Formats: sequence, C-alpha cells, structure tokens
Amino acid sequence: MTLVQEERPRATRRAVRATKVILVRHGKPAIPTNPRTSHHGFKRYIDAYQDAGLDPQSAPPEELLDLVKGLNAVSTSGLPRADDSARSLLPEAEIIADPLFAEAPLAAPRIPLLKMKVPIWAVMARIMWHAGYHPDIENYRRAKARASHAADILLARADANDGVAILVAHGYFNAMIGRVLKKRGLARTGSHRARFWNAVIYERS
Repeated sequence: MTLVQEERPRATRRAVRATKVILVRHGKPAIPTNPRTSHHGFKRYIDAYQDAGLDPQSAPPEELLDLVKGLNAVSTSGLPRADDSARSLLPEAEIIADPLFAEAPLAAPRIPLLKMKVPIWAVMARIMWHAGYHPDIENYRRAKARASHAADILLARADANDGVAILVAHGYFNAMIGRVLKKRGLARTGSHRARFWNAVIYERS
C-alpha cells in the first residue's frame, strides 16, 4: 500500500496595498497677497487671510486635476480658502473638514515704525515662531505633535479608500506632515513650495 502524504496548502502572504497621500496647498485666496503694512496691519492681515475664500480666478492646474481625477473624498482644514479650493478641485467629492489640518499659526512681530510687504512679515514671523515667539498661539512643539496625528489620520483614510488620501490645506503645515510621512518610509515626489495649488505626493509601494 502506498502512503500518499496530503500536501498542505502553502501559506499565502497577505498582499500589501500601496499607499499614496497627496498634499495640496490651497489656491490663491480672495485677498491681496503682497501689500505693504506695519506690524499692526500684519496682525489684522492674518485674521483677514484666515477668513478669505478662494479667488474666483484661481483655478487648479490641469496636471493637478488629472492627478486627483476619480477620488471621492478630500480632507481639508475647514478654513474657507481650503474648502473652496477642495470644491474647485473635486466638485463631486465628499469634503471632510477637520481643524487638525489648520495652518501652523503666526503672530505679528512687534517691530514699530517699520513697513514691509506681507510675505516678508510672514517669513520673519515664521522664523521667530521657531525661535520661541508664540504669544497666545500654538507653539512649534504642539504643531509638530499635531502634524504627527494628521499623518496618522491621512494614512488611515488612505487605507480605507483604495490606498489613496488627499488633503487640501496649507503650505507650511503640509510640509510638516510631509516630514512625518517621509520618516515613516514614504517616498516623496515634488517639493513643498510657497506656491498656490502646489502638490506633493508621498507613496509607499
């Protein structure tokens, strides 16, 4: 009698789904972006910028439209310029607004008798924020922790949505999220720039 040993089924390795996270800066807000002002004026400008929606003339570029085509959900910070940009980019998609994705804040430096253009004030304010100037606003340590949490949320949403998640939010905080994603092993395509509609892709295959 011949003994036939039953062949055991080979263990199959679980397929690892590719992950893609797309970080998009909002379009141009409906507010002048290069006025000259004092530090008091810059403080008022920060508030006005937060309240501004998307400039109707600021349309997403074709390559970005092609990149996100077919996505059915988009995360935003809930601020007007981010929500309006998301609707312009993906008009049929579900918008998931969450203040967790809000921009890393700025405070107007107290420098009297000096008028500069808003972008210069913003650069100076960001440098001072990193140096510890954060009166009544979130500091760098807390923003960094928030960016880590934001990365967790986006990776979970990608896993639940065919491996892809998109965030339409804000330039500096997007870059902070990107640094977290890169540390977690995702490869980056593109670079974080102070340019409206700028998109950076993080992928893990």
